[in-house]
Amino acid sequence: MKKKVFTALGLMSGTSLDGVDLSIIKTDGHGEFTPILDDYYEFDQKLQKKILDLRDRLSVSQDFQKYSSDLDKLDREYTLFNSKIINKSLNNFKGKIDLIGFHGQTIFHDSSKKISLQLGNGKLLSQILKSIVVNDFRKKDLLNGGQGAPLTPIYHKLLFDNKFKKLNNFKSVNIINIGGIANITQIANENELGFKHIYAYDIGPGNCLIDSWVRKNSKKKFDLKGEIAKSGKINDLILNQAIDNFIINNYDRSLDIKDFDVSFVKGLSFEDGCATLTKFSAYLIAEGIKYLSNLNNISNNINLVCGGGRKNIFLIELINEFLDNKEKELKNIDEFDLNGDFIESQAFGYLAVRSYLKLPISFPNTTRCKSPTLGGTLNKNF
Repeated sequence: MKKKVFTALGLMSGTSLDGVDLSIIKTDGHGEFTPILDDYYEFDQKLQKKILDLRDRLSVSQDFQKYSSDLDKLDREYTLFNSKIINKSLNNFKGKIDLIGFHGQTIFHDSSKKISLQLGNGKLLSQILKSIVVNDFRKKDLLNGGQGAPLTPIYHKLLFDNKFKKLNNFKSVNIINIGGIANITQIANENELGFKHIYAYDIGPGNCLIDSWVRKNSKKKFDLKGEIAKSGKINDLILNQAIDNFIINNYDRSLDIKDFDVSFVKGLSFEDGCATLTKFSAYLIAEGIKYLSNLNNISNNINLVCGGGRKNIFLIELINEFLDNKEKELKNIDEFDLNGDFIESQAFGYLAVRSYLKLPISFPNTTRCKSPTLGGTLNKNF
């Protein structure tokens, strides 16, 4: 029996906090997938500043009550922003949307306390748009012993099955997403790893340290193509101390931008600090790639990189320098007729459909949950 194909809209605003990625896809929530439309909407400076300021003030979960009024106001403002951009994209699409996957903006994440807080009111968005909205994707995974992240691996597997499985008989593919935090998904053909064919981990800072340094020391929002870092000189003494002081012994834990800070380069010039932070981030990302390759003892045929960090040419060069000879250099996922800017927004459209169908979206080998875990909360408020 043919499965129903849904038209889903996915929204993703990552820890880099630059804006919202929006994608419309068609999928049956299983193996069928067609991209329809991708749009990007930048935050205006006032909204971005409000989110940054509030995120910085939330150090512990007890701060939720302390800043409850600010949280409620910003939750509404962020939701209204998303409703406006959805309507803009729907004017171009001119079709019917069955479901909206509303990830929201993460402003606090602590998997040890089973807490992950995103701005974005699913009930309000459903009421405004007269559509079913799925949000709060991380809660059930956390309650089932998981880390609440990363959630995109099941979508990465869909891309593998549709794009890469037949190309050159790839035994395995690593998909490295470099957003604010960097994470990796490894998908292998079943004959390589049996049923254990999908693994995922957070592996370190992606853009978050670089972006933070650039914002604090200039009027820029990020280091375009890594040009600022490339113009500086890496301080090897400070870099090696930072590497020694931040050793990831256990990749089972999810990461948050608050696990990292730029204080160790505060005495350096703007350019040198940016260069040193970029190499520090590159080292941790490379170590994460090596860890997953060694874990499953298979030679990766291809490493694909997506997310905003793939555009930082200097960062990618440094990651490649750190990789062992047996590792493959990173390839831009765009080379395979995919848009690396919208992998995650497409993913949350897909996860919304799986949530609606009561299909699991996270698994023991992707988030360390106890058993395959169902998805987000369905809101039908109209």
